[in-house]
Amino acid sequence: METTVTVSSQSQVKYPIKKIIKERCAEIIAGGNGGVFYNPVQEFNRDLSITVINCYFQYLLKERQEKISNENNQDSVKQYFAANKYEDGLRILEALSATGLRSIRYAKEIAGVKEIIANDLSKQAVEAIRDNVKHNKVEHLIEVSHADATTLMYLSTSPSKQYDCIDLDPYGCPNRFLDAAIQSLKDGGLLLVTATDMAVLAGNAPEACYVKYGSVPLRMKSCHEMALRILLHCIESYANRYGKYCVPLLSISADFYVRVFVRIFSSQAKCKFSMSKQSMIYQCTGCSTFNLQPLGSIKPNPTETRPTQVKFGIPTGPPVNTNCEHCGQKHHLGGPIWSDPIHDNAFVERLIEAINKTPLSELSTQKRLNGMLTMVLEELQDVPLYYVVDKLCCVLKLEIIPILKFRTALLCAGYRVSFSHAYKNSIKTDAPASVIWDILRCWNKRHPVKEERMINGTPLNEILSKACTREYNFDDLHPEANPKSRKEALSRFQANPTAFWGPGTRATIMIGEDKLAKSYRNQNKKQKYKPQENIKGNELDDQQKSKQPKIDETVDADENQQQSHLER
Repeated sequence: METTVTVSSQSQVKYPIKKIIKERCAEIIAGGNGGVFYNPVQEFNRDLSITVINCYFQYLLKERQEKISNENNQDSVKQYFAANKYEDGLRILEALSATGLRSIRYAKEIAGVKEIIANDLSKQAVEAIRDNVKHNKVEHLIEVSHADATTLMYLSTSPSKQYDCIDLDPYGCPNRFLDAAIQSLKDGGLLLVTATDMAVLAGNAPEACYVKYGSVPLRMKSCHEMALRILLHCIESYANRYGKYCVPLLSISADFYVRVFVRIFSSQAKCKFSMSKQSMIYQCTGCSTFNLQPLGSIKPNPTETRPTQVKFGIPTGPPVNTNCEHCGQKHHLGGPIWSDPIHDNAFVERLIEAINKTPLSELSTQKRLNGMLTMVLEELQDVPLYYVVDKLCCVLKLEIIPILKFRTALLCAGYRVSFSHAYKNSIKTDAPASVIWDILRCWNKRHPVKEERMINGTPLNEILSKACTREYNFDDLHPEANPKSRKEALSRFQANPTAFWGPGTRATIMIGEDKLAKSYRNQNKKQKYKPQENIKGNELDDQQKSKQPKIDETVDADENQQQSHLER
């Protein structure tokens, strides 16, 4: 609803001072001078987080049950319901809570909650959280906190104060919160991390990415998966400092951000395996072929007393020559990145089961969740990164090969292949690059490149001038060429950008169709003599345009990082 509010002594302006926004069973009060950011695109993020935490709690219950059964030789079953408080339930911290919408939904939709701490550095945000918590009648589950997020977590490192789940969803890079989060998380706890600075992670500013994440990204078509692997590498490096390591449950690239769900465990012995989970990347500057070089190697070294003992070593390399074996060009070097699996298939299966049962089947984004998780389950977990068919054909100036024909050729040749949830025309395969180029050489026989494009020294000429080593089957569709997610036309990828696409900006309020610039709120703050009515509507529009949402890769101020005018 709209209410007339006096902005200055000279004028009155129509301003949305109180408006109820509803998402599932949660409501937030929006409007007023405090302002609030609500991005409807992020409902998918919140739905996924609720699903993951619910399934994670079931994992915890199973682990507890096994421990009880082993100790007492008896079974005990206890039912947990959402919106109820349980002393043996989850302690959840939402470190950057903004309006508190996410925390409120956690309280109302996650079964087995003991306490949720909704924290924010902004005084206005904390006041809004209190109002929203009271409005939703979840005061028995949510404790509102007004503190610096890192300070709050550093003060919670003792075992009695540690959290079962910590949700970090900041504006931009989450690196400044990771050290404190890992120390204040229980052994086996769940860490949820979002990064929206995709321009940095995708290779637009490698020097900035190294400063923030300790890794050098490469500009390649598989940059979305690389962003996930850089973030996982960063989390692992922080965990290793304290004798801890991470186990990814689910890692997704969606819309304008990446989101990872990892469990953090303590074990000095298992930390030694971390080196072999990281790799450097060599990418050809001509044909974009890439090769990974692990930082460590593991070899079985069994003894009579320790049959599972292994020996750690340093691998030899590099895996490439000075010049690319396919096109003769030089290589770029990037990394290190996480090269181990980024999903736990057993956990993903549980997620799919959960979203197809009540109450999670009633989530607004259930169809998209089902489609994306099904794709995640189909991915080759032991194959880092992917190729893009369009890019491969573009290198050779070829007519683009249909994706099912390309997959059929690989499968009939005896290799495994899958899509990636991160990109529509992606190809993940264990086939070497030489086989991929050989398939495209065979495709060139059917759809030859114009002779004038065969210029000496170009990747196109270097690759296509070589003879095919064998013939490939393009026409007899392989039974596995068309996976379930594609065959059943599941909602696999994000919809076209909406009016609120992107992470937004701290200088903007976004509520449904209402969008108000920060400069509007601050008018006459210093120049009280300036009448409000002198500011024309078109000037306000110009101010809004100057504040359009964009991914800012240079956000470094701690206070700005935590002053959440964003609700993710």
